[in-house]
Amino acid sequence: MTDPPLVLPDKKSLHEFGDNMYGNNDSFDLQAYLTRGVEQIVSDAVKATLKDPKESLFMAKFAAASKAASKRRRAAEDAGEHIPSFLIASITSKCNLHCAGCYSRCSHATTDTEPVSQLSSEEWLRIFDEADRLGISFILLAGGEPMLHRSVIEAAGQKENILFPIFTNGTFMDERYFALFDRCRNLIPIMSIEGEKETTDRRRGEGIYDRLVSGMDELCRRGLIFGASVTVTTENLGEVTSDAFLKTLSDRGCKAVIFVEFVPVTEDTEGLAPGDREREILCEELARLRRDRPEMVYVSFPGDEKSAGGCVAAGRGFFHINSHGGAEPCPFSPYSDVNVKQTSLREALRSPLFTALRDGVLLLDDHAGEHLTVNQGVIGSSPVGGVFKKAVSICTSSSVGRATDS
Repeated sequence: MTDPPLVLPDKKSLHEFGDNMYGNNDSFDLQAYLTRGVEQIVSDAVKATLKDPKESLFMAKFAAASKAASKRRRAAEDAGEHIPSFLIASITSKCNLHCAGCYSRCSHATTDTEPVSQLSSEEWLRIFDEADRLGISFILLAGGEPMLHRSVIEAAGQKENILFPIFTNGTFMDERYFALFDRCRNLIPIMSIEGEKETTDRRRGEGIYDRLVSGMDELCRRGLIFGASVTVTTENLGEVTSDAFLKTLSDRGCKAVIFVEFVPVTEDTEGLAPGDREREILCEELARLRRDRPEMVYVSFPGDEKSAGGCVAAGRGFFHINSHGGAEPCPFSPYSDVNVKQTSLREALRSPLFTALRDGVLLLDDHAGEHLTVNQGVIGSSPVGGVFKKAVSICTSSSVGRATDS
């Protein structure tokens, strides 16, 4: 959860690609930038799977589908409509773990109660169908714990033109899932890990690391592609970018590592959020890893927002649909003024809230461990970045609410 998980090009690539992204008025061509990011992801994925004929064949087919999707997004852009490359779908609010500092539990998007009024697998399939038509190439399945909603993951497996990274805590791997991942190669489990055993168990719970690596070993034994998601903090940055840790993942068959910057949910965790210096180190390490360890794909989120012309939430590069159908700027910003149960993805992208965020200056400021921040006004009391009063005041709709209100 690149990158938005979006791979953002390095500085050299940006300079080489610059002539195609800026016009005479120096305006930033976001669609061209996102397309370059998608092409880099696909290219790296093809290289990482060359030794696996079945996986390599799928990636080659997906590369062709992704190129066609990029053309549809470009055509929409030329017609005045911006379609993002990525969608984040939180398909359930239920989770079996209580990870320290979980943003989803802090915002009450994840609870211990049984899900109520959440989107059905049929409704999610309708969303996936429209995303395919629009040219969205990547849909990240999140939660809660997404593997608790098996029928939605089975529906996603039907959409071969879309790659579905499944961000999972890895505790629900079973024979049915192994068979599904073998049959539907567009479903890629992304195992959440915080570093070595001590670091992972301290945040996720005792014994979780052993269950994670057991699942990785079985995926590897069956020849199934998988990745790892790492929450980057000021405390584990050195550990999770070390050759020792990454060699452990690579040796177990991991093909992608997604680095997600920690977002503080309470004042006492703000010191864990990467600052400018930590982001600079991460950027340098990513460049090194892509050069020296090409057997895996490396992605960072949110990545280099300055190079992307600002925050890529609210439909600029991606947007989020919560388990109730509310369309939100970002998982870290649980506010919505439209629900996809009653409308289309295309209309959701045109919502007053998204439009106000994209057209104003709210997505252009630097971020300091928070998302969609500007000035001081935050809706609600959470220090997590959210949709701000200035944005809401721009909206003509009076229905902006928290995710749990959707």
